[in-house]
Amino acid sequence: MGAVPSMPTVLRVAELRDLLLAPAGPLTRVEVVDATASTNSDLADALRADPSSWPDASVLVAEHQTGGRGRAGRTWETPAGTALTCSFVVRPPVPAASFGWIGLLTGLAAVNALRATAGVPATLKWPNDLLVPADTEVEGWGAARKVGGILAEVVALPAGQPPAVVIGIGINVLQGADELPVPSATSLALAGAQHVDREGMLVALVAAQLEVAERWRESGGDAVGSGLADEVAAVCSTLGARVRVELPGDASVSGVAARLDDDGALVVVADDGVSHRVLAGDVRHVRPAR
Repeated sequence: MGAVPSMPTVLRVAELRDLLLAPAGPLTRVEVVDATASTNSDLADALRADPSSWPDASVLVAEHQTGGRGRAGRTWETPAGTALTCSFVVRPPVPAASFGWIGLLTGLAAVNALRATAGVPATLKWPNDLLVPADTEVEGWGAARKVGGILAEVVALPAGQPPAVVIGIGINVLQGADELPVPSATSLALAGAQHVDREGMLVALVAAQLEVAERWRESGGDAVGSGLADEVAAVCSTLGARVRVELPGDASVSGVAARLDDDGALVVVADDGVSHRVLAGDVRHVRPAR
């Protein structure tokens, strides 16, 4: 896994639209912008202003995202032409109580796409980080590095319409080591990916996401009954690991990440044997699963 120089590229927009846009493709709208602060924020604002402007199965892609948002209000920026930064609009006809699975199911789809297209043994770190193996350890991450992340946000719409969900996905594709913001980050190029083509990655991501989404919708949002919960668990490297979870309000819990609950919550069994349901928090891998 040696460092490689960054080779920024320009997305072939016409080709992407031919592949992805209906009727030939599965998406209802495909837009690519040169630069924006946050594709998630752009879509949320557009949906509130005109809910019909971004229908189900539409995507906004940015060549350069200058203020991408993660959990807990964190922001990040990637060099232009080196990452895949995009946000999808979905309007799942399932109970809102099932929405907690959306980020995890997107993670499953992203892992499947990364494994199939880039040839890297990607995993999901609960709840929304995409990891690849590394030769050395970093505190809180073990022998793994973050190659991407996911942020799913529910957008309330006017006039009593059902909410939409905006799913942001960022994947580091071509960055060199000197272009990464923290030691825990990496890119597909640095991870030895077989193919580092952003168009191919986007097409694979769309296909994987729609396959997972269709199964979830057909089950009425039942991730457990559809078998999708088991598939998420199978790619989640957090399960079985000893973890420390930093919770909102400066609290924390340490123990073994035992399983996912029926709503996607992480169940951590503390050293005293008490089980804790974690719905939100930063998970640090103290010791990997054996």
